[in-house]
Amino acid sequence: MTKTFVTHLECSMTGKHYEKGKIHELSEVGRPLLVRYDLAEMAKHISKDSIKNSADPGFWRYAGMLPVTKPENRISLGEVITPLIPLRKSAASLGGLPDKIIVKDEGRLPTGSFKARGLCLAVSMAKEFGQPHLAMPTNGNAGAALAAYASRAGQKTTIFCPSDTPDINIREIKQQGGDTYLVNGLINDCGKIVLEGKESVGWFDISTLKEPYRIEGKKTMGLELAEQLNWTLPDVIFYPTGGGTGLIGMWKAFAELLEMGWIGSKMPKMVAVQAEGCAPIYKAWKAGDEHAPLWENAHTMAAGIRVPIAVGDFLIIRAVRESGGFCMTVTDEDIITTRDDIAKLDGLLLCPEGAATAVAYKQALAQGLISQDDTAILYNCATGLKYPMDAVDGIIDKNQPVDYSQF
Repeated sequence: MTKTFVTHLECSMTGKHYEKGKIHELSEVGRPLLVRYDLAEMAKHISKDSIKNSADPGFWRYAGMLPVTKPENRISLGEVITPLIPLRKSAASLGGLPDKIIVKDEGRLPTGSFKARGLCLAVSMAKEFGQPHLAMPTNGNAGAALAAYASRAGQKTTIFCPSDTPDINIREIKQQGGDTYLVNGLINDCGKIVLEGKESVGWFDISTLKEPYRIEGKKTMGLELAEQLNWTLPDVIFYPTGGGTGLIGMWKAFAELLEMGWIGSKMPKMVAVQAEGCAPIYKAWKAGDEHAPLWENAHTMAAGIRVPIAVGDFLIIRAVRESGGFCMTVTDEDIITTRDDIAKLDGLLLCPEGAATAVAYKQALAQGLISQDDTAILYNCATGLKYPMDAVDGIIDKNQPVDYSQF
């Protein structure tokens, strides 16, 4: 058994402690639980050099800062450290400077999205607790990650998708072993089915923030970014926000690193980016509230951020406010235009959710919320290859003379 530094779990709303080493979902007041560590002890036993020299793949290099106790329960599909890619040519069209706008491309992870981080940890802990059947609602990428990691771990999965989930995501989930069902509703409707089926079917609910460990997986985005920047942090982080696990996880990572003495006190502004057609977090933040009611008639082509209600709403908004950050909304039209421009200028095919962060960067700069000198990290949460692209209409008939003037 590997030494871990978990002391307890804590209700994110009330602060009530829950015993480690036991199966937990939401707290008794229906809010997410956070894993807490003895960070002073952690700092004595783990060093930056030990992480740098780790032989573990990708984010498992931070295993000592995570809750999995048995190495055999660490499920892996060959994770990598995702690259930081400056937008050198498209920076001008966004109003910024080359080398100041940097994409962290999470599309390089297994199953092609950052959902691999959270679901890998959730599946690993479910294995540690002997949970044989996992279920979740998904807009696509999370379901694919759950299916893949659970298949690797030998667990059964049942996954519910809104019926208009991108076809490639639906097929990917099924192909990787998930029992896949389409629902004529949104992700919250799918979540209701999972919740209501728990008692009769006996599955374990892996929905966003309904268990404590997806946050720990997403926390590795913050740990990895800090290490890549030589244990410093950028000025601002733009994050595509649906359920918000990644933004919450990164803010948790930065707080833990600060307490361990690994980083200085300068923190990045955290920016939650939502679509105009589904912006409950933006609306609540703008109104000065901590909780975001259900967003009616949610719609956006960026499926990953079409989340009309989030159980961790107050945690997202707290992180934004504590960091001095802000929330923004973007249009689908701007998402598509910006995605296409960046692909053609910089050769980087962002997913729509990732492109939304670039739109938000441009808007924030124009509104004076950030400056050109700020180092900005844009999170591209999945490979753009999973999403619809323009058709090709250039056709050459090999049996006819080629009109070379057209080239």
